[in-house]
Amino acid sequence: MRVLLTGGSGFIAAHVLDYLIQRGFSVVTTVRSSAKADKIRAAYPTVGTDRLDFAIVEDIAREDAFDDALTSFTPPFEAVIHTASPFHFNVTDVQRDLLDPAIKGTTGLFRSIIKNAPTVKHVVITSSFASIVNPFKGSWPEHTYTEEDWNPVTLQQASESIPNGYRASKTFAERAAWEFVQPQQQQKKVSSSPASSFSLTTFCPPMVFGPVMSHNLSSLDNLNTSNQIIRDLIQGKYKDDKMIPENATFTWVDVRDLALCHVLALEKPDEAANQRFLVAAGYFCNRELVEIIRKEHNGLRDQLPAESSPGGGYPEAGLYKIDNSKVTKMLGFSWRKFVDTVTDTVDSLQKVSNIMGS
Repeated sequence: MRVLLTGGSGFIAAHVLDYLIQRGFSVVTTVRSSAKADKIRAAYPTVGTDRLDFAIVEDIAREDAFDDALTSFTPPFEAVIHTASPFHFNVTDVQRDLLDPAIKGTTGLFRSIIKNAPTVKHVVITSSFASIVNPFKGSWPEHTYTEEDWNPVTLQQASESIPNGYRASKTFAERAAWEFVQPQQQQKKVSSSPASSFSLTTFCPPMVFGPVMSHNLSSLDNLNTSNQIIRDLIQGKYKDDKMIPENATFTWVDVRDLALCHVLALEKPDEAANQRFLVAAGYFCNRELVEIIRKEHNGLRDQLPAESSPGGGYPEAGLYKIDNSKVTKMLGFSWRKFVDTVTDTVDSLQKVSNIMGS
C-alpha cells in the first residue's frame, strides 16, 4: 500500500514512519525542507526510494499545500496519515495563528485528496484528547471520558487565552474533518458515479511520552511538549524547588503505541473506518514520574526533587476516568507499562544529549 505521511520530521510521525517501513508499506512523507528529508533518509540507508520518498511542503495551512505531493508520485496513493500540525507558541492572534491553520491544514488536505488523489480510500488523523476533555469541569471525578465526548469550547472562549485557543484548534479541526467527510460518504451512497470518497479515522491522545529519534531532533530545546517534563526533571530544573511540579493533565500514552495505532488503522480498515478513538494507556502523576526516574536511573538522583518534596500528586477531590476499551477491542491492542515508557524516554534523551554534546 502506498501511503502519504504528513509531517515526517515530527515526534509522532517519526515512529509512524518507522512502523510503516517495518511493516512493508511504501511511504512518501512530507517535510518542510530538503535538509529534514536528508536526515530521515540517512536513518534508512538500505531503504530505496520506492519504499521511502519525500515531498517538500513548507506551509501546510496553504490551500493547495498538498497538491504536488499527491500528484507527483507513482504508484498512486491508497491512504493518507495526517500527523502534521501547524501549532506553535508564537501566538498574537488565536484565530489567525491557531484556529485557521489547524482547520485549513486539515480541510485543505482533504480537498487536495479529492481533487488529485481519488485512489485514496483511508485517511487517518492525529487529533488530541484536547478535543475530548471538558476543560471547564476540572478533575470531574464522577465522569468517564469516551469517544462520545467533545470539548464544548466556543469560539468566544477560544479567543480568551492561548490554552483555550490550542484546545479549540484541535477540537474545531477534528470537527471540520468529520463534517467534511460525511457529505462525501453520502454522495458515494446515492450516486452511481465514481465520486471521490474516503473513510476517516481519528486518534485522540493525551500526553504523549516515549523515546525520541535523534535524526528528527536538532536540539533538546525542540523536544515535543509532553516529553519536556521528563527532560526538565533529568536536567535538574526542579531539584532545588520545594515542590514537585503539578500535572498539566493526568493521562498518557506511549508514542510507539500511538504510532502503531495509526498503522493498524490501515491494516484493519473494516474495524477502523469512520471511527474515533481515545488513545490513552492510563493515568499518571508527576510524583510517580519522579519516583520511576529515581529508581530506574540511580545516576540521576541528584537532579531530581528530594524524596520529601510535596506536590505532584493526584487531585485530592479525585480524577475523571477514561474508557480506552474501544481501541483495544477494535484494533486488538495492548499498552506498554508506564515504567517502561519513562525508562525508555530517559535513555533516549540521554543518548541524544550525548550525541549533541549537551
